[in-house]
Amino acid sequence: MTRPCGLLNLYAMRKSDLTQRQQRTIAIVCMALALVLCVLACIFVGIPVIRFLKTPEQFRSWVDSHGIWGKVAFVSFEVFKVLVIFIPGEPIEIAAGYAFGVWEGTLLCMIGITIGSMIVFVLVKKHGMSLVRIFFTQEKIDSLRFLKESKKRDAILSVIYMIPGTPKDLINYYAGLTGIKIHVWLLICSIGRIPSIITSTISGEAFMQKKYLFGILFAVAMAALGLVGLLLYNRYLNKKAAEADRN
Repeated sequence: MTRPCGLLNLYAMRKSDLTQRQQRTIAIVCMALALVLCVLACIFVGIPVIRFLKTPEQFRSWVDSHGIWGKVAFVSFEVFKVLVIFIPGEPIEIAAGYAFGVWEGTLLCMIGITIGSMIVFVLVKKHGMSLVRIFFTQEKIDSLRFLKESKKRDAILSVIYMIPGTPKDLINYYAGLTGIKIHVWLLICSIGRIPSIITSTISGEAFMQKKYLFGILFAVAMAALGLVGLLLYNRYLNKKAAEADRN
């Protein structure tokens, strides 16, 4: 088994000087460490914060008591959520609408998501498929292979990202493998997230104003729209898979 000091020596070497076995060992160790860190982060940070956000009154009081640092903490958690992917986004965005209102809540969510997406893009560019495989199965990764070959890649990504219910976390990680420019991708994912974020913050503000019926009906309507979007997305993937089989 490779000793820790041996791994450090391997990192100091140029990649071209490493054997395939050494590169594989480093990749396995890095992926294992990343997986452990993600699990620990979810247990000790993600789950407690989600529980906190499920009580919007307490979250709003906490934000009010911390001033600007409450907003900084919220944006930081949005960044964390994008990186880890295991944390659902809707409760956080609803809480943002409750605590900050529709427009400020949407803006703070957008800032956090954009920063997180930029970090993910840079990391995937550096580590490639080995990083993406930590979070997603090979089957899911292969389902987006057509994006690498399509001349209309940017337009397709824009449409997919605008549709509610599509797996944006998967697409976010896969984008770094497609060759798309980072500024183009950040524009696509930032604008594409607006519809889903703003609908969640509208529900959150409605709950804050005690318009419970409107908030619940609006949330249910958006969930139904997301289900339709997911069905359309799966139908599109099946079409692309059929085309690949014919070719």
